[in-house]
Amino acid sequence: MDQFIQQHAIITEIPVAWGEMDALNHVNNVVYFRYFETARIDFFSQINMMADLKETAVGPVLSETHARYKRPVTFPDTLLVSVNISDVKEDRFIMHYRIFSKAQQAVTTSGTANVVMFNFKTGQKAKLTPELLAALEQHKVAE
Repeated sequence: MDQFIQQHAIITEIPVAWGEMDALNHVNNVVYFRYFETARIDFFSQINMMADLKETAVGPVLSETHARYKRPVTFPDTLLVSVNISDVKEDRFIMHYRIFSKAQQAVTTSGTANVVMFNFKTGQKAKLTPELLAALEQHKVAE
């Protein structure tokens, strides 16, 4: 776990809820996308993207998401969800997620999201600001 924490600058801790399990007694597949969302919003808040969204009406939208399930997760557990960035362009980037189970002491799930910047006033794609580009670059991993 310490190695996982040291490898990632931004980690979101999420407790597994009993109601997230399905009839097969493990966390339902769709719930992982909520975990990704929680980590994504936490990441965006920490790099001030959410504050920029309020001021400019320009913010992130998902164009594609993906999950790879490696190990089932069950209640009780606490998950650490990391976020890294790659493929930064002027109007888009890719987010990489890894979910680490404290109970299993292992990575259970990985995923990606293609994120495109969008101007909610005009309904058009938008460019990342220089400040957001710099913040994303700080969390960039090798492609």
